[in-house]
Amino acid sequence: MVSERRFPSLPAIRAFEAAARLGSFAKAAQELDTTAASVSYHVRRLEQQIGVNLFLRHPNRVILTRSGDIVAREAINAFAALRVSFVQAAEADETHLSLTALPSLGTSWLTPRLGRFRARHPDIALELDLSATAEDLSVGRYDAAIRNGHGNWPGLRAVELLPSLFMPLCAPSLRESLKDIGHDPRRALPVPLLGRPDWWSLWYRALGFDGAIPPGRFGTQLSAEYLDIAAAMAGQGVAIGSPLLFRHELDAGRLVAAHDLVVGDGRAFWFTYPAARHDSRKIASFREWLCAEATRDREAARAVIRRAVVVEP
Repeated sequence: MVSERRFPSLPAIRAFEAAARLGSFAKAAQELDTTAASVSYHVRRLEQQIGVNLFLRHPNRVILTRSGDIVAREAINAFAALRVSFVQAAEADETHLSLTALPSLGTSWLTPRLGRFRARHPDIALELDLSATAEDLSVGRYDAAIRNGHGNWPGLRAVELLPSLFMPLCAPSLRESLKDIGHDPRRALPVPLLGRPDWWSLWYRALGFDGAIPPGRFGTQLSAEYLDIAAAMAGQGVAIGSPLLFRHELDAGRLVAAHDLVVGDGRAFWFTYPAARHDSRKIASFREWLCAEATRDREAARAVIRRAVVVEP
């Protein structure tokens, strides 16, 4: 009787199962991407461990013994069940897409469009996480991500979606009072500046001002661009934000440009995923749909993109 301590190794059992199913050490070696000698070695080790001859060996073929036939039936059934489970697991994985994206893009641009993806691919359940942290896609928690940068992340495929642009945006009622926003940034305005100070500095640098913006010019510091825009629409200040991500608010008249200058920092939004998963059906489906959405928006905002001035940080 085979004790638990002497239970055969998995490579030995795998070699035996392939040889028994195919009736040949050579064919088993081809399937396992090894040599016939290696298969023979593992089968011999298995026979030595359990104390039973499993094959009758002939020059050009092998035949199962009565004991070998008993073991083969169970081994072949067990490995067949494993193969089925692997296929089922792969199929199940292709029906669930886990995505992480930046909060402002995810809230203002991506989420309102996801109904169109679901209508086109009702078999794919989408899980969306919004985080400013660039999650590690190699650990398996997320299938893909939408990131902001230059698109050069090791081990990842990156497809460019939208350029990273920004300009002063405000409520329509404030535009007239902000007509001097393009003047010296040290001059006071009737409302505070909202949004990232580094973006404001780049925007004013594009106008020819290199001096520091006084801290007192800034209003409430919020954690995400879409919150700055919400505060701007409520009349709490003028925000530095993307005319692409908030195009619908601009088109609807809830938001207006306080100045015509559009600035970019050389970065863009990218759809990224592990290079090893390029052929995944669910990733390919989402990539195709997402690129079509981004292309439509780039075409609609062509005039804005063309006049953007790129200022390196």
